[in-house]
Amino acid sequence: MVSAAVDRRSLISIEGLRKRYGGRGGAPEVEVLRGVSLEIEAGEFVAIVGASGSGKSTLMHILGCLDRPSAGRYLFNGHDVGTLDRDQLAWLRREAFGFVFQGYHLIATESALENVEVPALYAGQHEGQRKARARSLLERLGLGDRIDHRPHQLSGGQQQRVSIARALMNGGRVILADEPTGALDSKSGEDVMTLLRDLAEAGHTVIVITHDRKVAAAARRVVEIRDGQIVADSGSTVSAPVVSVPVRPATRTRGASLPSELRDACRAAWRVLWINRFRTSLTLLGIVIGVASVIVMVAIGLGTRQQVVAQASAFGANLLYMSSVGASSRIPGRSVTLADLQALTEIPQLAHVLPNVTGNKVVRFGEKDLQTYVRGTGAAMPEVQDWPVRLGGFFSAEDDRDLAAVAVLGHKLARDLMPDLPNPVGQHVLIENVPFQVIGVMAEKGSAAGDQSYDDLLLMPFTTAGVKLFGQREPTYTAMTVQSGASVDDAEKAVDAVMFERHGIRDYRIGNAAAAIAAKAKTEDSMTLLLALIAAVSLLVGGIGVMNVMLMTVRERTREIGIRMATGARRRDILRQFLTEAVLVSVVGGSAGVALGLGVGAALMALGVPAIFSLRAIVGAFLCATATGLVFGFMPARQAAGLEPVVALASE
Repeated sequence: MVSAAVDRRSLISIEGLRKRYGGRGGAPEVEVLRGVSLEIEAGEFVAIVGASGSGKSTLMHILGCLDRPSAGRYLFNGHDVGTLDRDQLAWLRREAFGFVFQGYHLIATESALENVEVPALYAGQHEGQRKARARSLLERLGLGDRIDHRPHQLSGGQQQRVSIARALMNGGRVILADEPTGALDSKSGEDVMTLLRDLAEAGHTVIVITHDRKVAAAARRVVEIRDGQIVADSGSTVSAPVVSVPVRPATRTRGASLPSELRDACRAAWRVLWINRFRTSLTLLGIVIGVASVIVMVAIGLGTRQQVVAQASAFGANLLYMSSVGASSRIPGRSVTLADLQALTEIPQLAHVLPNVTGNKVVRFGEKDLQTYVRGTGAAMPEVQDWPVRLGGFFSAEDDRDLAAVAVLGHKLARDLMPDLPNPVGQHVLIENVPFQVIGVMAEKGSAAGDQSYDDLLLMPFTTAGVKLFGQREPTYTAMTVQSGASVDDAEKAVDAVMFERHGIRDYRIGNAAAAIAAKAKTEDSMTLLLALIAAVSLLVGGIGVMNVMLMTVRERTREIGIRMATGARRRDILRQFLTEAVLVSVVGGSAGVALGLGVGAALMALGVPAIFSLRAIVGAFLCATATGLVFGFMPARQAAGLEPVVALASE
């Protein structure tokens, strides 16, 4: 409540106001205002005059809620300003005050129209109404043909008129003008004072801070301040109609609407990015490289994985392999016998049981000798391993039973052994001085992800190989195919049950081809994840770059922050604006990174590199880039929002 000593008509009442600076960290304390008491009624035209350092500007900052006193009481329209929080002070500045500064304090990147709009933006006024009022004010002040000009394109007098239009945007009930003619020539200064006089005549409360007594003489009331104290006051006279002022700040203040402020923040951010495009490009480089790297690495990883799985699957995803481990206590010699294999043929889940005997041998044709891998196998091998014959044919079960000296060459072996023969079928080769007739050449197959290439094999009947080359009747290993529709795991368990029943110990090893494929795929997934994590480090570096550029932006635009606060921006408005700018930087970088990643991936695919683009990876990388801007932009945005208006306005 207002004390009884205060006149009801007093719009502004200050009692015993003091302001001290320093006194911390060993710095000497300086008292700028020393117990100032003053009352200003609504509708007055007051000039506060004093020499430089007298405390007049400090008094104006306190009157305009840009700063707080160290002691004393400030009542505005009967309400104690000292009880207001930062958002309520912002509301009061927005609804009650309009500022006209000596240095104009216009936002350099905004046009005249956009500068005038700022207070209404934070008041939540609709965009159409906002623009119409700003345009009308500029036209009234003779700047109708300058609305799209930026501050550097305007003269000092024109800039000051823009600042007056901005002060009036939300009504300008109280106009606070700090040295409004100080930076102007005589003619422009007279024009500005005429405008202020007209506003006073219209009922606005006008308070001019000046050191020039000629300027002060234009006011109806002159208050002189010296060494932080009021030494003279010509007295109050109100002769004009009074513009209504807010009674008290709202408990919950209404500010800028989210869509309007986001549009304004994006527009302002884009201009800042464009003006500093070289610096911004360097900042974005980390994000661009990070996003592109994640997309490309994941694409290559998925492509390689698919290739590995396809290659492995080509050798039979439904295959079981069994080999001996030591010797059985029941059966001397090799642990897995042909009798065991005969027993396995009774298992309903198995389609084929294929014995194999293998070893390295020297193959001779004419004058050419080659060391190669010889495999004795069954007649069903092409069907079991989905490996067709390209030339000639494959040996039969009768050839196996009759120990026929026939051989089928792998695609590469035939080319290397008989380079001048387009069709080796019918030729004879020597193995261990035993002649074998070539009856076929297999189709090209390749290798199963790091295994021996199948195209280097020489294939012959199992029995022939065992008797004539390796001197053994038992298999080196056995390949078994699982019936279509049957479970590979169930078939493996059935084989193990039969073998354990026959041997009593597990002197054999059973391998699942599907498990091997899954293991290889898992290895590729791990490598892909590792590569993606390495690439994501670039995103981290890019995020640090965003934080750095935003810290620089806050430093460079500190005065702009002060201007926005003086025109009614709350802390969360400033926080939201700079966070929006940080996210916009990241969105631009993320978009460029996605484009680069898709371009590089497409180029690699054109060169034959296996790559599969992942929508999840693309979206994830982009969202991570956006989140990077949000996370790393928060600290600079919070720093901006935490600035005091008077400190921000005083920055260079």
